[in-house]
Amino acid sequence: MIRELIEKCRTYRRFDGSKSIDEGELLSFIKNAANTPSGSNLQPLKYRTVTDKKDNEELFQHLKWAGYLTDWQGPEEGRRPAGYIIVLGDLEISKNFSTDLGIASYALVLSAAEKGIGSCMIGSIDRKRVREYFDIPGRYDILLVIAFGYPDEKVVLEKVVGGNVKYYRDENEVHHVPKRDIDELILV
Repeated sequence: MIRELIEKCRTYRRFDGSKSIDEGELLSFIKNAANTPSGSNLQPLKYRTVTDKKDNEELFQHLKWAGYLTDWQGPEEGRRPAGYIIVLGDLEISKNFSTDLGIASYALVLSAAEKGIGSCMIGSIDRKRVREYFDIPGRYDILLVIAFGYPDEKVVLEKVVGGNVKYYRDENEVHHVPKRDIDELILV
């Protein structure tokens, strides 16, 4: 069961713009993330949900999508995310968020995948503009933005060939993601 969920939990960058996600759905993902392990049980992560159409459009303008797809500026109108979660680190609680961020973020995207909702974790953010627009106080470090929506693209996993791990889109717009073979990952 967990393997199927992990395989279903892909990074999607094109969504069905006719389907919305309400804040309650995002809050249910956050509730799951809030129950994950936390270093020293400090629980320094905070979250800001974004589902309003105007706010979604503003946030979209301050994100960079798919670094390997250099000629693509992100999903076009009608295929953009229905909502976002901005993941924040409370600097008054901790200065180190890496372990918590990984665990909690994956809980968020797995929670979405379980419900048939796709996601994309985005680290390339114009943090200054996002902080200003959403009035995020300075005590919070903007760590990650996770986009959510109903997938509108096919993503396939394939074996890494010749050491090339760069994802790409083929002539049919299928998104290919090379993954290293298990033999390459295990040290003997």
